Amino acid sequence: MSEFEPVTWYDDPSHFRRVTRREFLYVGLVGGLGLTLTDFFRLQAAEAAQQAKAKAVIHIFLPGGISARESFDPKPLAPIEIRGPFNAIPTKLDGVLFNELLPQTAQIADKLTIIRSITHGEAAHERGTSEMFTGYKPSPAIQYPAMGSVVSHELGGSNDLPPYVCIPTEPNPYAGSGYLSNAFGPFSLGGDPANVKFSVRDLSLSPEVDHQRFQERQNILAAVDAHFRSLEKSDSLDAMDAFYQHAYSLISSQKARESFNLQAEPDAIKDEYGRNDAGMRMLMARRLVEGGVRFVSLVYGGWDHHVNVRAGIERQLPAFDKGYAALIRDLDRRGLLDSTLVMVTSEFGRSPKINKDAGRDHWPRVFTVLLAGGGLKRGSVYGSSDATGAEPDENPLSVEDFAMTIYHQLGIDGSKKLMSAGNRPVDIVRGGQVIQDLIA
Repeated sequence: MSEFEPVTWYDDPSHFRRVTRREFLYVGLVGGLGLTLTDFFRLQAAEAAQQAKAKAVIHIFLPGGISARESFDPKPLAPIEIRGPFNAIPTKLDGVLFNELLPQTAQIADKLTIIRSITHGEAAHERGTSEMFTGYKPSPAIQYPAMGSVVSHELGGSNDLPPYVCIPTEPNPYAGSGYLSNAFGPFSLGGDPANVKFSVRDLSLSPEVDHQRFQERQNILAAVDAHFRSLEKSDSLDAMDAFYQHAYSLISSQKARESFNLQAEPDAIKDEYGRNDAGMRMLMARRLVEGGVRFVSLVYGGWDHHVNVRAGIERQLPAFDKGYAALIRDLDRRGLLDSTLVMVTSEFGRSPKINKDAGRDHWPRVFTVLLAGGGLKRGSVYGSSDATGAEPDENPLSVEDFAMTIYHQLGIDGSKKLMSAGNRPVDIVRGGQVIQDLIA
């Protein structure tokens, strides 16, 4: 059959085969099957998501810039002004050391993918945060969407739950939907799971509103929305409608509400995670991905230790150690770790030398991130920093490559172009590549 002869695979059901996108577009079968191009691409995205290794992401962000030498990349043989105030301890991986305040994380290192060579050039908090949340340097011309909003746009939600949730609230301007519709922005809890009296804002009906009245309000809302859409078509109206639909789904679905019910967890599990900011936020994250949330973004602590890095690390790292190790163990024993990609990031690292105030300053040239699950290699270390932790020594990893690899594991093509509010196509990730050495 020549390139220009009609395709006749549909004439013989016994030889039904998958056709290429080129064949679909060439012979017009998309229209013949009653599909628009949008429908077709949506089906392709759904198929890619089905084949993806990761079904959900938990992004643990440590704002301020945690020091790698005081956490995941200690330098025990360096001079004291480089080494810092802590000792290093062995982990489950031969030759791999962590800070002495990370004993539980050291015991689950065989489940982790440790990247010790991530690098970028942004030494300001807001610019580094933008890179780590969006995969882009900030621009005065356009606001890029956070990774969670891209996932929301591409994969949608499930089980009546919003696809993208922030714990406890949206942490920074770069965690939002950017040039995408506000409908793909995050759902914020509106409270901290570590609070004993925690409840999700607006997740239940007022006592005076019964189920019938609730349904009547929903019907009225639909009529009002239809009226306004007939008068004006705008992103703000569509986004408001989407948020209302999320709200109604959450209120009306017992399963959705239960995903936010931290009180349903046994006391033993709460104790394992730790009854503090780190532990309860991570436990909530596990409940949400277990319920069907695609992307959970949580923040813990403040790691901008220009002064007295020892005191800051001693105050915050033990709770992180307990909660993070519990999260990884819990996901693993529930059979969720292979399908949940957990990443620990910060906007940048800290300077190699201790400064005059016994702290460390901003340092984006090399720092460490932790990954786990989601089809990545367990018990591996990618890249390294030099002897002082000043520069990458082996396999420097760009933020673009990092983001492209995360999207790949979710079944999202990072080279795909999305339409900005000005109808301009923008790459999900610009210039990155999937790092196969990270993938199992």
